[in-house]
Amino acid sequence: MLAKLNFDEYVFTFEPHYIHMQNPTIQAVFFDIDGTLLSFKTHEVAASTEEAIEQLQAKGIKTILSTGRSINSIDHVRYLNFDGFITFNGGYCVTKEGEILFKQNIDPNDIKSVLQYAKEHPLSFSFMSEKEVSIHDVTPEIAGMYAHLNLPVPPTVDIENVDVESILQTNIFLGPEEEKEFMAQVMPNSLASRWSPLFADVNPKGQSKQIGIDIFCQYFGIDVANTMAFGDGGNDITMLKHVGIGVAMGNANPEVKEIADYITDDVDYDGIWNALKHYKVI
Repeated sequence: MLAKLNFDEYVFTFEPHYIHMQNPTIQAVFFDIDGTLLSFKTHEVAASTEEAIEQLQAKGIKTILSTGRSINSIDHVRYLNFDGFITFNGGYCVTKEGEILFKQNIDPNDIKSVLQYAKEHPLSFSFMSEKEVSIHDVTPEIAGMYAHLNLPVPPTVDIENVDVESILQTNIFLGPEEEKEFMAQVMPNSLASRWSPLFADVNPKGQSKQIGIDIFCQYFGIDVANTMAFGDGGNDITMLKHVGIGVAMGNANPEVKEIADYITDDVDYDGIWNALKHYKVI
């Protein structure tokens, strides 16, 4: 039975993938960025990972970035010549030629609610649109997080002049214990996912990296059973469960390792290269 996803700007069908093949013929590989492609220690891509991606591309295997980052925060890995980019946790999918395949904004009412809440309560948040990232109330912990990711702290949100219909993703800086109540009261039309105890990625309900995978599989004419993905955080779980082979990095969160088909080595110990060799993809 085919499931159908119907968004305003993109309509497609896909067959849910529940049984992972033992030895699929891999035709596309999806890569998370932070803690997967990029080391938190060196802020660089390992030489073995660069070589692995080159070998994949030489064999005609599609390589696709799949991240919670903004489309504007991936320039430092574009040199790897990816065939496509899943950004904003599936909310903005674009080919390397610049063709936008999918774009889904957060419900404007949820954005208005965040702005109102921030006027009445202490709250740090960032807004991400197609054009920019901005942030409200930068604490020392938040500044430290951006340093950890080797990213500059974004400019300050002008809360009186936000284009509420342009926001693709927001980061809400609150702990896991506060997340459920906040989402229910402030952003009921959105969904939170988390790879850090410091903040949650917030996207439209029903959106995830899985949607981006289906979009690119349809675009390239690839069966999702013939795909592989690498990740380490909570926002990678739907992706790893959906592809033919879901690989958790050795440094992945425990809940990610629990659902993975295979646990490879840490990002700093050739994890991507070793997993691709293990499955004889390269």
